[in-house]
Amino acid sequence: MMETSVIVKKVDHFLIEEFEVEPEDIVVDASLKDTLDLDSLDYVDLVVAIEATFGVKLIGDDFIGVESFQDFYDLIERKVNI
Repeated sequence: MMETSVIVKKVDHFLIEEFEVEPEDIVVDASLKDTLDLDSLDYVDLVVAIEATFGVKLIGDDFIGVESFQDFYDLIERKVNI
């Protein structure tokens, strides 16, 4: 089982590196889409980065209800710890 703190650290790292997000903009209850300024192509890049980083498979339905960074962390934690 991967600990939540490890997941958060890895996610934040690739968001900062790949999406050029300022670390102070990553707030657990902030809107993921608005903060990252995601369009549909960015979502594809995000999914590819998650799959490469964590070795999990994501589908579009996985993102239903994912609004905040915390929702995003929770999604990845559920997938990683199946």
